[in-house]
Amino acid sequence: MGNYDDVYKGREYSDMIAADPQEAKGLPQAIERLRELAFNLWFSWNHDALQLFESMDPGRWKALGHNPVRLLHELEDPQLEALSQNTDFVERYRQVMLRFDTYMNEPGWYSTNYAAEASVQIAYFSAEFGFHESLPIYSGGLGILAGDHIKSSSDLGLPLAGVGLLYKKGYFTQKIDASGSQQSELFPYDFEQLPIRPVLQNDQQLTVSLDISGRTITVLVWAAKVGRNLVFLLDTDHEANNDTDKALTAQLYGGNQDMRIAQEMVLGIGGVKVLRALGIYPNVYHINEGHAAFLTLERLKELLHLGLPFHVAVETVRSATVFTTHTPVPAGHDTFSVGMVEHYLGHLFSELPKHKQSIISLGLDHKSGQFNMTHLAMNTAGLRNGVSKLHGQVSREMFKEFHGHIDASEVPISSITNGVHLDTWTAPAWKELFDRFLPGTWRAEQSNEHQWAQIEVIPDESIWKVHQHLKEDLVRYARNSLMEQRKRNGESEERIEEVRHYLNPKALTIGFARRFATYKRANLIFNDLYRLKKLINNPERPVQFIFAGKAHPADYPGQDLIREIYRISQLKEFLGKVVILENYDINMARYLVQGVDVWLNNPRRPLEASGTSGQKAAMNGVLNFSVLDGWWEEGYNGMNGWAIGSAGAADWAAQEKENTKAIYHLLENEIIPLYYNQGEIPHQWIGRMKRSVQSLSPVYNTHRMVQDYTNLSYVPTAKRARLFVADNYDVATKVADYKQFIRSNWHQVRIMNIDDHADKSTSDVPLDEIPPSTKEITAQIHFGPIWPQDTAVEVIYYAENGETWEQKIILMAPIGELIEQSQRFQATIPSHLVHGPHFSIRVRPISTNFAHSFELSLVTSTLS
Repeated sequence: MGNYDDVYKGREYSDMIAADPQEAKGLPQAIERLRELAFNLWFSWNHDALQLFESMDPGRWKALGHNPVRLLHELEDPQLEALSQNTDFVERYRQVMLRFDTYMNEPGWYSTNYAAEASVQIAYFSAEFGFHESLPIYSGGLGILAGDHIKSSSDLGLPLAGVGLLYKKGYFTQKIDASGSQQSELFPYDFEQLPIRPVLQNDQQLTVSLDISGRTITVLVWAAKVGRNLVFLLDTDHEANNDTDKALTAQLYGGNQDMRIAQEMVLGIGGVKVLRALGIYPNVYHINEGHAAFLTLERLKELLHLGLPFHVAVETVRSATVFTTHTPVPAGHDTFSVGMVEHYLGHLFSELPKHKQSIISLGLDHKSGQFNMTHLAMNTAGLRNGVSKLHGQVSREMFKEFHGHIDASEVPISSITNGVHLDTWTAPAWKELFDRFLPGTWRAEQSNEHQWAQIEVIPDESIWKVHQHLKEDLVRYARNSLMEQRKRNGESEERIEEVRHYLNPKALTIGFARRFATYKRANLIFNDLYRLKKLINNPERPVQFIFAGKAHPADYPGQDLIREIYRISQLKEFLGKVVILENYDINMARYLVQGVDVWLNNPRRPLEASGTSGQKAAMNGVLNFSVLDGWWEEGYNGMNGWAIGSAGAADWAAQEKENTKAIYHLLENEIIPLYYNQGEIPHQWIGRMKRSVQSLSPVYNTHRMVQDYTNLSYVPTAKRARLFVADNYDVATKVADYKQFIRSNWHQVRIMNIDDHADKSTSDVPLDEIPPSTKEITAQIHFGPIWPQDTAVEVIYYAENGETWEQKIILMAPIGELIEQSQRFQATIPSHLVHGPHFSIRVRPISTNFAHSFELSLVTSTLS
């Protein structure tokens, strides 16, 4: 039996990435590596590289959407020749390439800290990746997070490869018409004009095949270089496929359930096939949201074909898999009918007929009868996590039943709070300030909180000058966007010209930009228009709002929100002071998070799993004004922004009322006075900006996040995966057999009797040495054929901790001999506790090879 999980040792990819089709055109020798730079998304977070491309032809750079590949394709030879003879340009080119080469070759954080784990290889699967506006294969937060994850992985030197889908028409281009209605437009992209290249095998573009509902689908493979890492992108637009199958990767989150399940098969199953075709056998597979969970079935099939028993194959898959959930509501998790799964995975079931029901059970939600992608991921991943501390709590509550009769706090779902890529989202002007005043290591050691203390010494005048400059850039950008929108909509010259006076660069500016889903409540600020009108039109202390965001084409309530805000923005008293911008993308996001004064976020708590737009704003000195949801509940410290409402539970109506009241109260009594009460340089406001950057930048960046994943998930998972496959899957077999034995015999474990009075004859501790506030209890446990050492016997009770009750767990110690498969256990607990109303006894299986305490959700308890 072969060893499927042989560790991938790493390889040089330069020989498998196709050359640019325009390469034959050639570049002048003095600047010949510009094409190499254009095809590495490292340029997207390095301002000097972006400036270099922009300086080649500023007008064309803007018109081409900041796409360096298209720029190089369209520039004429005489223009390129002139640039190669421009001494200043060539010198800047050399400096950029020197930085690029240094970056690509210097040792990273991972090799420095994990030299002994050089054999680790991580595969990161995600349905979308947002790197830069020139590669539009993202829709929103999930994609931007995935892109930032890859960027920090490159910065830190992680041995990680991404796997995703290459969407021919991206997400959609949003246009807002003259009535405020969202218009969705799709345009096919020419992949030869994007910063991606075909992956070659035997001088041909690599393809893999998979069966979807009885049809063979051919998938083309492309690669995006992201610094030191590669992201493999799958494309079904191949001549061998019919039109329906060509369209499988046409649009992100488009189509119906049939389209969705087929896309997810291409991503998960096709993604594993791509890795195998390239000779890559990761020992860590990271499922970023349930869309990619089918990857576990492809890996399961591989192991079954090697001859492993089903239960051993599942344990092997689980040992190498990490799952991150991003969705705090059950309706947000992809589900399919069992019949649909049987239809689309028919080829898999025909290959493995005796395992069909076992495979379906891995994803079956017994409560709904549906096949749930999150259940599949949870059942096949050794480690699972949410994306903020609060989201971790919500997820544990949501999946409590999945794990049997245990307290929600013990459900094995941890949390790793999201961050953002600091170099991508922090304005260059801010980074220049940081370079001048922070230690020289601040970029490499972003998570070192001590070095951020130096923010204090930056002069207020310098901070305010940078901020005002960025704000003016935003106002200019917003005006241009609105003018283009009105021109396209055929509005009058007067209507177009009036936009030149929209938005006041000196006014307090509040930004709200994100996906227009109803739970995000973009219209909450408009609950009291009379009160809002007074705030906005105060001539001494004016306030203005900028909104942006897309609603999914099928989300009609979300589109209604856009229409409502547009309608309000056209009212006389709000004209030019409330604006909504169309086609929110990465480029617009940079202007907004860098240029507003306040970032508004008011979702229904706790429906925001994390939220990252406010983190981007915080790195630019923008102050967060947010509901205590997602990341902000842990980020807010009372001095670095404002909290809308409380963290307590409330029904939607009560929350709406409380949040509306809090928004207006804080605006009127704290935010607006603080901004306007100190003349030209608002020192107190700037002081709060400093507190925000100091407290949030070192924590909510993806360097810290990826380091957390490495320390807490990737390296432990890689070690566990290697252990499980060693010696012909010996540990995987033992764990699988152990679980099978425990499941078959757990019904024989019984708690026979409990004595909660101290008994001197059975105590190792003399009664006179036991503190008077405690007592000794004993319990008699019958184990049947299960060995007592394979269990933990525990006392469970709750103790008051402030305003909450905290679960306490006391491990009971065995006493006496094992007689007829029964043994007594003892523990010391507070004397006022009485069995039944105050404490219970439980027994649960344990193993040193478990990834977490409740890997087997079996518990025998006096409460059950």
